[in-house]
Amino acid sequence: MTAGVHTGRLERLEVGQLIVFGGDRVTTVPAELASAFEPGDRLIVVQSTGDLLHVPAVEYDTVTAAVDGALDGFARLAACSDEQITAFFEAFGDRLADDTVFAQISAANDIDVADARERGRSTTRLELTAKMRADMITGLREWAAAAPMRDAVVETVTHTGWSLEARRAPLGVVGFVFEGRPNVFADACGVVRSGNAVVFRIGSDALGTARSIVEHALQPALAAAGLPDNVVQLVDSASRAAGHALFSDGRLALAVARGSGAAVAQLGAVAAQAGIPVSLHGTGGAWLVAGERADPDVVRRAVRASLDRKVCNTLNVVAVPAAVAESVVPAVLAGLDDAASARRTHARLHVVVGSEGAVDPARFERQVEIERAEGTSVEASASSLPIDGLATEWEWENSPEMTLVIVDDVDAAVELCDRYSPHFVASLISDDPAEHERFYASVDAPFVGNGFTRWVDGQYALDKPELGLSNWEGGRMLGRGGVLSGDSIHTIRYRAIVTDHDTAR
Repeated sequence: MTAGVHTGRLERLEVGQLIVFGGDRVTTVPAELASAFEPGDRLIVVQSTGDLLHVPAVEYDTVTAAVDGALDGFARLAACSDEQITAFFEAFGDRLADDTVFAQISAANDIDVADARERGRSTTRLELTAKMRADMITGLREWAAAAPMRDAVVETVTHTGWSLEARRAPLGVVGFVFEGRPNVFADACGVVRSGNAVVFRIGSDALGTARSIVEHALQPALAAAGLPDNVVQLVDSASRAAGHALFSDGRLALAVARGSGAAVAQLGAVAAQAGIPVSLHGTGGAWLVAGERADPDVVRRAVRASLDRKVCNTLNVVAVPAAVAESVVPAVLAGLDDAASARRTHARLHVVVGSEGAVDPARFERQVEIERAEGTSVEASASSLPIDGLATEWEWENSPEMTLVIVDDVDAAVELCDRYSPHFVASLISDDPAEHERFYASVDAPFVGNGFTRWVDGQYALDKPELGLSNWEGGRMLGRGGVLSGDSIHTIRYRAIVTDHDTAR
């Protein structure tokens, strides 16, 4: 017997209404969602978790219009020259370098920062500092100087009577959802270099800054270069629902999300069930392991350099073998305190249960002021943490924060890293080359080093503005590295060139 097919529009939700997800599970509609849902709205059911995401009609329509525009811009970009694309990046960088133009953007950022502070939000990545501005300009100029990559021949196979070319081709419209970091807005425009269009949704904290960048730098640069004005689109909405609407639009060629781990995972699930390829850049936190031939001074310097600010590649966990704990742990703590002193604050240390004996007891008793996004609090300088706390990424604001664990040996440290870390950045400090080879072979991480961890950055390491850094928490990427950059956004077309038309199979 064939089940009947019924179609119609979802006009309302009832409190307690059963919603099926995952094929064999149900969740219920809460009162708040039922009362807010109106005709024309959308409901997204995250099939992996049962989360019910409400997309009001106004957010859906805003996103649909943005993707419509980007599709048109993508089609028209194909007729533009590589020289025009180069001119766009040059003009964009020049406008950010113009003090008169930038003053308007900076004023908008000041408002965003002040508003975020009032709401107890972190501003470490929101503030458009002189260094962030310089990095944005450098990144745009790097894209301007980059070799044209649209339709580049990457391989030629010659046969008798004919040949085959493998050529790069753009993907289409790339959707970005990212947290309040103004620099990402400029970096992610790198997808235009490879012939793609882009739709952004930026976190509400930085929306005012993004609007100002669009008005005073981006749109004038597109116009000056003669590129389609809709090839780069900002979704002008402070609602998270706009991100859900964007990542459920099946017309996207790729969905890229940056931000906190839970939010990024949810966005990725929305895009994946819509059939959109996903690149997620969320949970971070680097691990540093001291080898049994570690130089304590090198350890101290690596720790200090890895805690200069909180981003995804900041040092999060240090593992020290028991055999060298007496000499190495003081160096670890000295590096931690050095980093705190550089920021004119105090450090916060978490010590895994069973490892406390390696730390001066006075550190557990001392109370210090710790500067957090929501304000300053008085806390113990050090406290104990259960072993599964190694999975916690410390999202500190100004006071450097990390975890220490004492292990039997480097192999035990690798086992803990593979079990609890996001499989992201791992560093070994050791004077033993064989130990480095074993470490590299066994640790499950895309970024492995022998010193400070903050080198993991596209622009810093590869001279390419990055769109995001991928960990291996959800598995390894197919055919590409963990740094997603503008020149990563392409596909391959094949073109046959027949010279002997008597050729047949």
